[in-house]
Amino acid sequence: MKKLALLGAGNVGAATAQVLANRPDIQVEITKVLVRDVSKAREGISSKQLSANPGEVLDSADIIVEVMGGTGLAGDLTLKALQAGKPVISANKAVLAERWQELKPYAEQGLLHYESSVMAGTPAVGPLSSVLRGSSPLELHAILNGTCNYILTELEKGVSYQNALAEAQRLGYAEADPTLDVGGFDAAHKLTVLARLVFDPSIEWETVKASTKGIDKLTPTVMTEAKERGGKIRLLASVYPEGGTWQVKVRPVFLPLDHLMASAASNKNALYFKGDAIGEVFITGAGAGGMATASGVVADLLDVLANRPGPALLKQPAPVPSIQIEALEEI
Repeated sequence: MKKLALLGAGNVGAATAQVLANRPDIQVEITKVLVRDVSKAREGISSKQLSANPGEVLDSADIIVEVMGGTGLAGDLTLKALQAGKPVISANKAVLAERWQELKPYAEQGLLHYESSVMAGTPAVGPLSSVLRGSSPLELHAILNGTCNYILTELEKGVSYQNALAEAQRLGYAEADPTLDVGGFDAAHKLTVLARLVFDPSIEWETVKASTKGIDKLTPTVMTEAKERGGKIRLLASVYPEGGTWQVKVRPVFLPLDHLMASAASNKNALYFKGDAIGEVFITGAGAGGMATASGVVADLLDVLANRPGPALLKQPAPVPSIQIEALEEI
């Protein structure tokens, strides 16, 4: 039986332990779970499994699951595990976006799995790094942050931005410091991961960050005007051709109601891909939450147990098409 260690016991870590407890067909043993406070009880995880010692946790297992977040310690421990030849399953889009050059050699070896880093358990990384490569990409658009979707929906009802944000924080959708979400940076992290897999493997985080605009300046008036024009405003993460290069952006845009992305439910993530041979592909589903993300983690675990490598990396940039893509109106 393979031994698995969890780095983190928050919503995703606890949900992963719960899913595995309910899946006797998956032959793994959770050995240790890294936490800050071992005296704090975690549902579904025994006190004997808890440890505040990173070295002890890494040494206890054959497979590492990183769900602690952040780019510092999480990235360092991920690299240490990979350097030891251990497969790592990561739900951490920030580490993948910002520390990719350090991680890339191990991703090339197939040791890094990260389906749950984008759109949780709703498939995005898998399709884009496999079957959809049969088409040359033309464009990609995605709604990748549920907190922003919730706030924008409230603005459409006439609720002020500050009140909508406060309610999102009360419900646990937004952090006390909501900058990563409302500033567009969470979506930008996820877009960076996808863009490297589909369009250009050398895309840099700082380039995407510089082309990111959040929703914190939007008002109910702006949303009402969009509705009166027969559309809605959503925070869209996009890659599209312009001027002979791939543009990678996160920003609020006006979407006509007949646009596929406008049909995405407010509590869902969505991804639209257009390729020269396949045409249009639309994927939507839960993009956040403990159980939804745990589903993606466990899917990656099944790949590891079957000795399947992580996502195949793009070897060279996709050719930039000369066709004109219909521009979306940025707000």
